[in-house]
Amino acid sequence: MNTISEQFRELQTLTPAELSVRYEDLFGKPPRVRNKAFLQRKVAWKLQEREFGGLSDRAKARLEELIQQIDLPLPPPEPKRRSARRNAGAQPPLVGTTLTRRWHDQDIRVEARDNGFEWNGTLYRSLSAVARAITGAHWNGKLFFGLKTRRKTS
Repeated sequence: MNTISEQFRELQTLTPAELSVRYEDLFGKPPRVRNKAFLQRKVAWKLQEREFGGLSDRAKARLEELIQQIDLPLPPPEPKRRSARRNAGAQPPLVGTTLTRRWHDQDIRVEARDNGFEWNGTLYRSLSAVARAITGAHWNGKLFFGLKTRRKTS
């Protein structure tokens, strides 16, 4: 087998696919990434570890001690941001809310349920489906029930 220096030089000539095969041979599992520089470093480390030995037991124990002493304050997760236009009226009505609307001299009452909206004893998945059942035409359900207003065009 080649010396460790020759093996390191050989790593410089390998393609990422060849490095991945070498990585899998050394580590027993495929690499998570296919970045050439990363694979070269990981394979070189493993070759060096096999040639000269890994960390001593004393060094490993010391590392464990140091790891236990580390107190990294983790920042709280940032909330997902949405555009103001998309967020406006995005919340569905609370369960139990009754939505009312007058349509063609008829009072419409729709109950918000945990799994949809109930009108005339029938459960619908969305307010738009209820509006379509009432009118026979496609409507934005929130617009039909007055939960949102139509944007003005200039």
